[in-house]
Amino acid sequence: MDYYKVLGLSSNATKDEIKEAFRNIAKKFHPDKHSASPKSVRDGATVRFKQASEAYEVLVDDHKRADYNLRSNRSNQGGPSGSGYGYGYGYTYDSRKNRSSSYDHYSTKASVSRFQIALGYINSRAFLLNVAFAGAILSGLAVVEIGRDAIWKMQNPGKSFEEAMESIQKTKTVKEKE
Repeated sequence: MDYYKVLGLSSNATKDEIKEAFRNIAKKFHPDKHSASPKSVRDGATVRFKQASEAYEVLVDDHKRADYNLRSNRSNQGGPSGSGYGYGYGYTYDSRKNRSSSYDHYSTKASVSRFQIALGYINSRAFLLNVAFAGAILSGLAVVEIGRDAIWKMQNPGKSFEEAMESIQKTKTVKEKE
């Protein structure tokens, strides 16, 4: 389903245009407005209202819209559709040449740039969870390091590590002589 066509907009529509288009369709096809209509009209209006609601929900959110645009551009270019950000390889059929050809995700002909692919990956849930996990581990290590230094300073006030080791050696030799 082309969300832009559902709302009657072009792909470069602004948020205000999207909101206005949705309001107009919602007024026209809202299920409450068609409660007294025949069942077929009521069902058709409900379907149109749901499609418009889905389109509005995706197009008004910047991240969802970017993802939708990325996916719809790839499927319009003949690439594999519905496969996320796509790191695989596929084949397309060129009807003008009447033959199959290799589809290269990184060629200049592709409408998806490497930057868009990287941005899509960086915004993915898996990447963000990995970053959060790594951050938690590094924070834990920093807390342990700070705690170790604090304990050292409490147990050995004013001593360096070397001085403390000399002190331990002296204590051992004294105990061995006794």
